[in-house]
Amino acid sequence: MTATSTDSSSPQNVLGQPLVVCGCEPMTGWYRNGFCQTDAADLGQHSICCVMTDQFLSYSKAQGNDLSTPVPAFQFKGLQPGDHWCVCAPRWKQAYDDGMAPPVRLEATEDTALHVVSIDQLKEHAYQGTD
Repeated sequence: MTATSTDSSSPQNVLGQPLVVCGCEPMTGWYRNGFCQTDAADLGQHSICCVMTDQFLSYSKAQGNDLSTPVPAFQFKGLQPGDHWCVCAPRWKQAYDDGMAPPVRLEATEDTALHVVSIDQLKEHAYQGTD
C-alpha cells in the first residue's frame, strides 16, 4: 500500500490534495485499509483522521462508543493515546461542540467531512506532530 493514491478517481483531502494514509497500526478506516475514505454505505462517515487523546477516548466512551477497550472477536486491540483513527464526522463535530475534539491530521481527512464541519473548525484542531 502506498501513502497516497495517484488514481484519478482517488479521494481528496480537505486541503484539495490526494488523501494520505491515516493509520495502519491499528488498521483504521471504513474499508480497513488505513485511509479515512468513505462511501454512501458508510452511514457514520468515518472521514476525519484524528490523533487519539485520553480526553477524547474518555469522552467517546461516555457517549457510548468505547474505542479503548479491546474486542478480540474483531481483532481490535483498543485505541491508546497517540493512535491515529478515522472518526465519524458527526461524532467529531459533537466533540468539537462539547470542547472535546481530538487533533486532526488534515492531509488524511477526506473532503467529505466538509459536509459536516468547516475547514476552519478542522484547522483549529490541526495536529502539529510529525507522525
